Amino acid sequence: MRLLPLAALGVLLLASAPRTQVPASPFPWPNGKRAAISLSFDDGRPTQMDAGLPVLAETGLKVTFYVVPSAIEKRQTAWRAAAQAGHEIGNHSLMHPCTGNFAWSRQKALEDYTLARMDAELEQAGLEIKRITGVLPTTFAYPCGQTFVGRGPTTTSYVPLIGKRFLVGRLWMGEVANDPSFVDLSQVHAVPMDDRELAALKPMLDSAAGQGRWLVLAGHDIGTQVEPYTTRVTFLRALAEYLSVPERGFWVAPVGTVADWVAKQR
Repeated sequence: MRLLPLAALGVLLLASAPRTQVPASPFPWPNGKRAAISLSFDDGRPTQMDAGLPVLAETGLKVTFYVVPSAIEKRQTAWRAAAQAGHEIGNHSLMHPCTGNFAWSRQKALEDYTLARMDAELEQAGLEIKRITGVLPTTFAYPCGQTFVGRGPTTTSYVPLIGKRFLVGRLWMGEVANDPSFVDLSQVHAVPMDDRELAALKPMLDSAAGQGRWLVLAGHDIGTQVEPYTTRVTFLRALAEYLSVPERGFWVAPVGTVADWVAKQR
């Protein structure tokens, strides 16, 4: 039996020893906060102005509204007031195209889009939103959370278009808070808050604070109804109260505000 020299034996033992991971330094959120929370609402639905603005003013929450120009055209005064009140106005496309497997999207199916068409519509949507609200959007939410155009061998991601045009591209139906040191700002995950109670989201909120993450919440209508695509005002009030406790360390700000901070810190 051949004995190894002590030096060689030491190298083998070191190589086989379990490695201890050094935890990353906490992300530097402003004013010593522990996590960032952003609330966002899609489509530019009337309830966002009628039921939403009053409860947001009451709670002090500043949120991001991702709008389709045709949906907000008739309420220009209200939407301008929302922007002036400190809420972010984001781009949610010109036509809200999704897969044609949704019957309502068959005439504007992503499967029939090209990158050139999508790029032109993103440009037009931005200009229309600026005309209506006075604000040119700097962030975007993918309709239906879908990021492709075309079909089969011609299928192409339009994430690069979003990366060139916007600070943020927000996804939908996410399951996790974003790691600010790693997240691709063109594909920011968002967790649904429609038809939810605060108790269901508390574990994720607390986990975000514990890990120094950025949790983006996404909803649609705002109201009192118990419906799949409605964020209830009771939830917003309870959430605002929970987030306002200083010891919990939450920084609550619109998507674009948080993304700008993240981009500058990395």
